[in-house]
Amino acid sequence: MKSIEELKAIKAKVQAELNTRDAVGDADTRIVVGMATCGIAAGARPVLNAFLEEVKNRHLSGVKVTQTGCLGMCRLEPMVEVYVPGKDKVTYIKITPDAVKKIIAEHIVNGNVVSEYVIRNNN
Repeated sequence: MKSIEELKAIKAKVQAELNTRDAVGDADTRIVVGMATCGIAAGARPVLNAFLEEVKNRHLSGVKVTQTGCLGMCRLEPMVEVYVPGKDKVTYIKITPDAVKKIIAEHIVNGNVVSEYVIRNNN
């Protein structure tokens, strides 16, 4: 850092990321990434980062990306659960950063579950 402006820019960037991850309300769509040891070993960290980036790039309000521990099915990691208010929870498995854009575009934006990654179709 060479100036106070750079420090302020870093603060603004981090604050925006925290706003995407915190303060989930009842009307918010939640994207929950399993981040236990098994998930991280299977590639969950890049998946989490891809969700954060895609939500930010699309300026999606009312969509929160959070993390949790073990989701109980290590062989299916990385796993992601999507909670849309008024709808059933959807569990996606074996998610890659490339799959994130499709899930955001189809499920989060257009309301269509991406069946190729749903647990019932892949276990």
